[in-house]
Amino acid sequence: MSSATNKIAIFSTQPYDKIFFNKYNVFGYQLDFYETQLNPQTVILIENAAIVCVFVNDIVNEAVIKQLAEKNVKIIALRCAGFNNVDLEAAKKYNLKVCRVPAYSPQAVAEHAMAMILTLNRKTHKAYNRVREQNFSLNGLLGFDLFGKTIGIIGTGNIGKAFAKIVLGFGCKVLAYDIVTNSEMEKDGVEFVSLETIFKSSDIISLHCPLNEQTKHVINEKSIALMKDHVMIINTSRGGLIETACIIQGLKEGKIGYLGIDVYEQEEKLFFRDLSADIIQDDAIQRLMSFPNVLVTAHQAFFTNEALTQIALVTFNNIKSLLSQNTTENKAALLV
Repeated sequence: MSSATNKIAIFSTQPYDKIFFNKYNVFGYQLDFYETQLNPQTVILIENAAIVCVFVNDIVNEAVIKQLAEKNVKIIALRCAGFNNVDLEAAKKYNLKVCRVPAYSPQAVAEHAMAMILTLNRKTHKAYNRVREQNFSLNGLLGFDLFGKTIGIIGTGNIGKAFAKIVLGFGCKVLAYDIVTNSEMEKDGVEFVSLETIFKSSDIISLHCPLNEQTKHVINEKSIALMKDHVMIINTSRGGLIETACIIQGLKEGKIGYLGIDVYEQEEKLFFRDLSADIIQDDAIQRLMSFPNVLVTAHQAFFTNEALTQIALVTFNNIKSLLSQNTTENKAALLV
């Protein structure tokens, strides 16, 4: 391979990205790590690299892709499953290959969703802080049994399926919505229903679908109005699935009893960085975090040793296959 073909420019890198990508770089690629986000201003940093590796909040629009093509970049490798931040039509136009990691550890995200449910319900985060202050009172920590509750799952891909198995283990009634039903899940006891039924019947709604034109703001004023009073909503998928202003209104009115979000519509300005000494200008996230029944984590659902290992391995294998065979071993990994 030429030096250009052998170089990968990796954007939005954190210390753990460097650890795992260096550890599993078995093909000997030259890795250029950039802590900054890829966007129209930072694309200029790329020097003599044929591959660009990006994450969920990098901006890969037509303006960026045009500049990538001018720099002779051939491959855009996403180290995530979602690809709503990439203009695929522009990639086709400029003849760039785009690949992703379609599944790295569905269990990681599914287990985090359950962790959020349990934390919101049993208020273990509040109990932890209380006891450390020698306050052993139980007032205000009342929860409910998950057993027998109705869980609605929107999206039954790998993560949705993994989450369904977890909640079935808790003895929950599980409803699911997807454009295609899954017979294996039905055998396990999952009932596929309409989206309206999910909204009307669920005590807890967990989002596990991709973000696209059909799913954008699936949680909105109309869908919230259909839901049970004091419903719990969990989002570990993409921030744009929830219309933030509507969810805030639902919380203020008491319609939404609990909200757990690991993703946020404007997270690219916040997540994956330490802003503890800054004044956050995003009024919506500040309002959300002011509610006692809201739990926010900073896009950490994927963050397990197993998931980061798979992300590095699959990303490298995708790149190797594209360079040598012009395709990927897993067809779901190739987007363009």
